[in-house]
Amino acid sequence: MGVSERVEEVSIYAHRGMSGTFPENTMTAFQAALNAGVEGIELDVQMSRDGHLVIIHDEKINRTTNGKGYVKDLTLEELLGFDAGGWFSSDFIGEGLPSLQLVLEWLLEEGNDLTLNIELKNDIIAYDGMERKVLDLIDRYQLQDRVIISSFNASSLKKVKAINPNISVGYLIAGVKKDAIKIANDIGADAIHCQPSYALSTYGREAIEKGYPLRVYTVNERAVKEQLVETGVEVIMTDVPEHLK
Repeated sequence: MGVSERVEEVSIYAHRGMSGTFPENTMTAFQAALNAGVEGIELDVQMSRDGHLVIIHDEKINRTTNGKGYVKDLTLEELLGFDAGGWFSSDFIGEGLPSLQLVLEWLLEEGNDLTLNIELKNDIIAYDGMERKVLDLIDRYQLQDRVIISSFNASSLKKVKAINPNISVGYLIAGVKKDAIKIANDIGADAIHCQPSYALSTYGREAIEKGYPLRVYTVNERAVKEQLVETGVEVIMTDVPEHLK
């Protein structure tokens, strides 16, 4: 099989949407990714004080909004009132934080067949009941076949699989984690989400051989993409899909 054939087998996911050129984890970034022709998007979920699921990467809103404080200490109404675009560029002032519900509704729009990778951001703050809330929402919109759940929190992923054994789960790791295969097996994970260092290591090759597809973040250089394609990874997540497609 030639390299050109293998390239076509690698799916490109937009990391936090098309976050290299648009404010991350916003509907504008997600729509831009869809327009760019990616196969999927990756986003991050936190939980508001009143138990709603909100798309934002950090536990605090300080970096990517004009507000301050922890997501967990603010209500959904408060969170949706902040500006989540102006920090990136004055062109995006007025862009809000999306809820997970809004994103799932968008996935059902005509012409949108993206895969959605939902990262549960519960490895620092343990959001009680987050797993069931996310799965119930996915079920409500009948999107199980288009969703991947990932997290650094192995026990959380075990809960996800206990609630819905059929949902696709990716065990998320940083660096070259030597026991990733063992933990993925314990979780019942369907894939390992990793950095290029793991995918290009002997552990990464072993994971592929044992049937764990590798979905690799965050790859913004074409040369790295080509190395990963040669390795046989399933998905490459990037901030700049327009450069890697």
